[in-house]
This record gives sequence, structure tokens and C-alpha cells, in this order.
Amino acid sequence: MTLAPEHDLVAKITSPEQKEAVEAYIEKTAKRSERERMADVKNNIGRIYRCLYRTSVYKRANSGWIGDYVLAGYGTGAVMAVPCGDERDYAFANFFKGQNGMQEIKNIFANVDISEAAYGSKDNMEIANSDFLNGLNYKKATQVAIAELEKIGQGVGKTNYRLRDAVFSSQRYWGEPFPVYYVNGLPKMIEAQHLPIILPEVEKYLPTEDGLPPLGNAAVWAWDTKNNKVVTTDLVDHATIFPLELNTMPGWAGSSWYWMRYMDADNKTEFAGKEALAYWESVDLYIGGSEHATGHLLYSRFWNKFLKDKGFAPTEEPFKKLINQGMILGTTAYVYRLGGTNTFVSKNKIGDQNVQPLRVDVNFVNSSDELDTEKFKAWREDFNTAAFVLDENGKYIVGREVEKMSKSYYNVVTPMIFVMSTEQIPYVCTKCF
Repeated sequence: MTLAPEHDLVAKITSPEQKEAVEAYIEKTAKRSERERMADVKNNIGRIYRCLYRTSVYKRANSGWIGDYVLAGYGTGAVMAVPCGDERDYAFANFFKGQNGMQEIKNIFANVDISEAAYGSKDNMEIANSDFLNGLNYKKATQVAIAELEKIGQGVGKTNYRLRDAVFSSQRYWGEPFPVYYVNGLPKMIEAQHLPIILPEVEKYLPTEDGLPPLGNAAVWAWDTKNNKVVTTDLVDHATIFPLELNTMPGWAGSSWYWMRYMDADNKTEFAGKEALAYWESVDLYIGGSEHATGHLLYSRFWNKFLKDKGFAPTEEPFKKLINQGMILGTTAYVYRLGGTNTFVSKNKIGDQNVQPLRVDVNFVNSSDELDTEKFKAWREDFNTAAFVLDENGKYIVGREVEKMSKSYYNVVTPMIFVMSTEQIPYVCTKCF
């Protein structure tokens, strides 16, 4: 178990011999922001506080730890660490492995290799080494564990909701530029009457050689405070001409209010006039994929409420109704890597061997589920030396799962484009066609 350093329980249950070291660590941690602590996964230096506690179900004693990566403001401020299945838990446990009683990372997944990294996927996995949860998948194991805790009066099922952070700045060229320039490193806003500022022409849309965003390549991207206009960067004197912000706004900045612009698209003085806003009000029906509900509509709602509070938006809610058109599914292909090796075993030759399933590009697989091993080896550098255990017919047979179609799942199939001539459709107007 790992507690957040600032958790109230730490002071209460830290053993006397660890008190001085723990307090010093807490003082050090207090100087770091939550964002720094969450991002710095590789340096999660923690302290053991030698608290022996017993888990509710298994009644086993364990050592307690405190660690930067656990935040008091998230959940309960404590995690029952599962390092084999969580990246941060893995980094923490792996760092302290063999020290102060930190045991070897225990694998609770059947047929999964965790020798080099945690297995974070919740798909196609089976629980092992977990007593009454053995043989169950993630969803079923969660239900059974909650039911067991409720049964013995040690917990209740609860649903927590957490809004993911919306990173606003974007280190790319495309996007609305921020009307911000810098004086002695401090941001200053360009006054509204001098807006908008327009993205400059650039030769390439790649970051600079020293890692700055693409606008770092722009020759015309400095703010003249005397003449209130964008000028060339070679004129920057930090007296009246200053560098402009290099980040741009993300794509969802404009998409969070675009429907209002459609109401009055030709307005040159404001994003939409009050008369147009009063007439159209809000969107009657939004049709989109299920991911839109959290990736777009939720943030649009925040923007709309802000604009309503400021007297711009005519309604409290931006969308009256949402319809999901469904999710496009694809058939994912899986190869099976033998634990700790670069050898891949054909699905029909796995048996009871310890293998790790990996998604593979479906374009390397034919309709008979046979993998083109040469294309697979050429796909990624770490697969160049791959070896294969083939079936009796000398073929490598992949596994199949129906999942959402996604580039990250390598199961995207591009629709074929059929071109028909107007001679084949004699009754269609050629101008319209």
C-alpha cells in the first residue's frame, strides 16, 4: 500500500524509527506541484514508514509506503498498489525492489510477461495468483471483489467520476494563436481592439531544432507595442518590440463554441450578434460518436456556461439532444510472444506456455488468419530478429478479437473506393453526378 505524503494517516501510523526520515521526505515533497509529481514517474522516490496493516479480504500483513505519485486530492489518497498492472506502481516498486522489505513484483495475470514493464491493458486478460479471483477477467473480478468486501462489511461499491485535465496550449502550428507577448519573461495581453493576430507564413510546420514549437521558425512573429502590429522577429529589442507566444490553442478551443459562429458567420465585429443568438439559441440535435460526449460536448458545455455567465450565450445548455450513431468495429489480430523472448508462437501451438498477446497490423494477415512473418519483421525494429513457432502446416496463425476500429489497435481497414461511370447510371443527371 502507498499513501500520499500529505495524507493524515502518515503521521499517525509511522513507526518511531522512521519518523525523522519520513518527515524530511514530506517536507521535500511539499515543494513540488501535483502536476510535477504525476509527470515524474521515473523518479518516484518514496519512503517506507514500516506500518504493518492487514488487508480486508486476505488478512495478510504488509509494509506501508509513501510516494510522490499518490495524491491526497485524488480518490482516498491511498492506493493498494498492483505494480504488475500499473505503470506508476511498477516504477515505484521496481525502484525499491529488494530494499527495506519491498518484495519482488508479483504477477497477477495469467500468460502475461511483466519482466520489463507493467501490463496496463484490461482487455483479454485473466486474473491469476489471486485466490478467489483466479480465472476471472477484469470486469468480473471487480464485481466479485466488491461483493466480497460488502459481504464481510469492509466496503461498499461506489462510482467515482473525475474530469480529465484539458491541456489548453498546443505545441504545433495549426490553431488559434494566443494574443500574448512577453516582457522580461512575463506574459502581456494584446488589447482587444488590436485583434485578431493572424498566423504567419512558415516554411515548415515542424518544431525548431532546439525543440521550440513550429512558430519558433516564423520570421514574422514579434509584437510592436508602439504601432500595435506583428513585425519581423529580427526587430525584437525588448524595449518596444517583444517576442510573441509560440504555442497555439488546441483544436477543441474553436470547436467549443463554433455553433454560435454558424449563427452569424459574416459578423466582422463580434463572434455572433445578440439578435442571431436569440433567434437560433442552441443546437437542437447533435449526432456523433460516443467519444464526443467526453471529448467534446463536456468541454463545450463548460464554455457555453461561461459565455452565459458573461452575457453572451443565450441558453444555459448548448445541445438539446445527443444521438450516438454507434461505434465502428474492427477485427483485431493478435500475435503471441513467448515470455521474456522475441519468439512468437502460433495461436494453435500455445498450449500452457506463458505468452504475451500483442496487437499486429491486420494488413499483414490474410483471410485465413495467416500472418506474413516477413512483413511483421520489417514492421518494427524490435521485431527484426523475431523467431516464430509455426503450426504443422508451416503457418503462423493469429488470434482474433472484435474491438473498436482504432489506429492504436492496428485494425483499421480503409474502405475501397468504387468509381462508376455515368454510362452505368443512365438516369442520373451528369451535372449533379
